[in-house]
Amino acid sequence: MEQLRILIVDDEAPVREGMRMVMEYAGMTVDEASSGEQGLERINKSHFDVVLLDLRLPRMDGLEMMERLSAEDNRPEVIMVSAHADLSTAVQATRLGAFDFLEKPLDQDRLLVTVRNAGRQRRLAREARLLRTGQPGLNSILGVSPATVSLRATIVLVASTDSRALITGESGTGKELVARAIHAGGTRRDEPFVEVNCAALPAELIESELFGHEKGAFTGATARRQGKFELAHKGTLFLDEVGDMSMTAQAKVLRVLEEGTLSRVGGNAAISVDVRVIAATNKPLGDEVAQGRFREDLYYRLNVVPIRVPPLRERREDIPVLAAHFLEAFSMKMGKPPIRLGDTARGLLMAHPWPGNVRELKNVMERVALFCTQAEISPQQLSRHIDQGLSASSDALPYGETFEQFVQSAERDYLARRLEQAGWNVTKAAQDIGMQRSNLYKKIERHGLRRPRA
Repeated sequence: MEQLRILIVDDEAPVREGMRMVMEYAGMTVDEASSGEQGLERINKSHFDVVLLDLRLPRMDGLEMMERLSAEDNRPEVIMVSAHADLSTAVQATRLGAFDFLEKPLDQDRLLVTVRNAGRQRRLAREARLLRTGQPGLNSILGVSPATVSLRATIVLVASTDSRALITGESGTGKELVARAIHAGGTRRDEPFVEVNCAALPAELIESELFGHEKGAFTGATARRQGKFELAHKGTLFLDEVGDMSMTAQAKVLRVLEEGTLSRVGGNAAISVDVRVIAATNKPLGDEVAQGRFREDLYYRLNVVPIRVPPLRERREDIPVLAAHFLEAFSMKMGKPPIRLGDTARGLLMAHPWPGNVRELKNVMERVALFCTQAEISPQQLSRHIDQGLSASSDALPYGETFEQFVQSAERDYLARRLEQAGWNVTKAAQDIGMQRSNLYKKIERHGLRRPRA
């Protein structure tokens, strides 16, 4: 079981020492603070699962410290401790979010049970957050192509380490899925996976998003806020579209990677973080470095393990697998019976260039599931959904002027490719496609396909 990190906040040294001995003997990691101010400073600089908080403290009492902690996004569980407890105080502490209220002198057995229960509660809350984010594992990387098989093997290898990785690929190829699969397969799988889309954040907000800010740091900063690095402590921080990050933010990220500490915007305190960083981009970062738009030192810090996610056009064997998966998922979600893809429909899917990659294919399959009313989608229906603006991007259609010409040309190209992959073993090709061998022979003859001479 994961070792609990405990903070004791009490102004009496003998009380702190007594509680420390009990919990360290039980295998917990313990730190101390003698005042509320010191306790908040400890929490700002490190991360704890449970805080044992004395009610009566000099200057800032336990209830005031609780109020300060309530503004935190990922605050520890708090157990209030007091020799002067009354019902109204206990109710107030509970309303502020206290896990429990213990009276002094403390019973050692009850203390340990309460602390362990509080630690379990924090772990369950963290697991619930992970479930809400729907973190997928290696099984989410679907496909049978050599490129996808190699990608899955790379993910397994990288997940077994704690190395940083830079995932590159076109938009819509599934870079986030790869990052989540690495996290789910690694030693940090039970800790947070925190994502930051660097392209979606204005330059003036990205530093606050990454590093947090103190109250009053800028207009609108009405309370202290933890940044994504702090929220990802012990887990993984995914910097999506990292090539769009400002140079100022790049310098601060580099410092965190080098020193393992950060400072919130408007603050001076150094906060320690232990985070695995996985970055992704659809830009050639090497070119960005050459153009002076990306720091060379940060590039080499991030690019410890380069992972390229190939576009869908380079792994066409995956298209039927992905399409069938999406169709099944969307049909089930919509409460509709399963929809099949016939041979010609599969050929159309394989022939399409998919400039939007897997994201585009997923969107098409959602439209198919929504509008199709038959058990098997017709080529005419699929063609409408694949790319309604097919002729908008070019005056010349790649497969002829009529729909029938398009269907026949796409089918011919698809069959020629599958026969070539099977070494012109018609039986194997028919099995791979999911077609009767006699039907494949007829199509070979119709399209005039011939095995190339050696």
